[in-house]
Amino acid sequence: MVKAESRISAWYSFRRRSYNTVVNSTRRHFLQATGSAAALAAQAPKLSANDKIQIATIGLGGMGTGDTETSLSVPGVELVAVADVYQGRLTRAKERWGNQVFTTRDYREVLARKDVDAVIIGTPDHWHAQIAIDAMKAGKDVYCEKPMVQRVDDGKAVIEAEKSTGRILQVGSQRVSSIVYKKAQELLKSGAIGEFNMIEAWWDRNSAIGAWQYSIPPDATEANISWDRFLGKAPKRAFEPIRLFRWRNYQDYGTGVAGDLFVHLFSGMHFITNSLGPNRVYATGGLRHWKDGRDVPDIMMGLYDYAKTEQHPEFTLMLRVNFEDGSGGSHVFRFVGSEGVMTIGNGVTITRTPRESEPGYTIDTFPKSTQDKFLAEYRAKYPKQSITADSLRPKSEEKYLPPPGYNDHKDHHANFISAVRSRKPVVEDGTFGLRAAGPALLSNMSYFEKRFLEWDAASMTIKG
Repeated sequence: MVKAESRISAWYSFRRRSYNTVVNSTRRHFLQATGSAAALAAQAPKLSANDKIQIATIGLGGMGTGDTETSLSVPGVELVAVADVYQGRLTRAKERWGNQVFTTRDYREVLARKDVDAVIIGTPDHWHAQIAIDAMKAGKDVYCEKPMVQRVDDGKAVIEAEKSTGRILQVGSQRVSSIVYKKAQELLKSGAIGEFNMIEAWWDRNSAIGAWQYSIPPDATEANISWDRFLGKAPKRAFEPIRLFRWRNYQDYGTGVAGDLFVHLFSGMHFITNSLGPNRVYATGGLRHWKDGRDVPDIMMGLYDYAKTEQHPEFTLMLRVNFEDGSGGSHVFRFVGSEGVMTIGNGVTITRTPRESEPGYTIDTFPKSTQDKFLAEYRAKYPKQSITADSLRPKSEEKYLPPPGYNDHKDHHANFISAVRSRKPVVEDGTFGLRAAGPALLSNMSYFEKRFLEWDAASMTIKG
């Protein structure tokens, strides 16, 4: 009888779990873009011809061009200058935005112009800190692509320049301006998934362009490229244009997987959790497929320990990037809690699965008399429940979806332009930027040095 009841209890438990995975109760909610670029534009004062924010772009590659176009979509913004070390991009700038745009291969000529209010920095990573500091000292506000710095040691100087000059500095990881991530922040704070204990995220790609195999123009000659300006503080070497146009592949100029993609995940996660950063970092991976001369991995996994604070419990973070993903590539962010899971993709999904009403038991290996005694005590604590149609509870889902065509990149630029006008602080300032870049850059250090690293997130320094 005991064995029979044990088998029946196990069967009903299995049936409940199976039913919960098949039947979903889904509620959809549509987010209002109250903090969006359109709303910010509507709140902004009417502009006269003299009220335009005049911007310049330094580094007109893929992200520099995208950032410029997005900023120009914000009302009251005008492009007046562009700097890039490749002449072809300067020619393209005039084709795209008009012959009135000033162009130069030397960014210092842009910073010397009195008609430039703010600059977009879209250069390779090894130039971010120097140009950001020079720009702020020249009286310009700065939108700097992520990661804010290539080396952790450069971060404090950028923050000091931001504070001493009083300029606006915003790092370009748009998730902190997203209504989707804002909703996720609210849901997590409200206890929608209970106490979260783990976060996992991956950003896999399965394409040559996704793995930074960018096109190299046929006119990439020494006459058309200011090679020494590109190198800057990087080690001197003979002209090799692949290093300019595919700079993310090289430690001398970029920050690899961690600086390109992990930093986005850190930015979004820190915004949602209100965290300052991890206290321990470990990363591993390898160069498995894209053996094209690059010296950074194409697969990386990172593990990060976050200590308990007043804002959040202790939790573990797992990050992954795979540039040869057989599934075709994906981007997922999952917050795992005691009462459910919050997944961020196009929107936010809260998934809750009902807990078992009783823990079950494994007593078949006990003597018969012990089984009888255990079962009597067990049933006194967990009386048998009759199975009814009403007792079959579905797994529930709540989806929070942004409006069709929503673009958090535009929101991020609108927030920057709004701050340039109002002089009010932005979320992703230099301190936030370093706290996101720091653990990403430590991931590279951990990978290459094959060791754990300790990080003081409050002071933004490497321990030991």
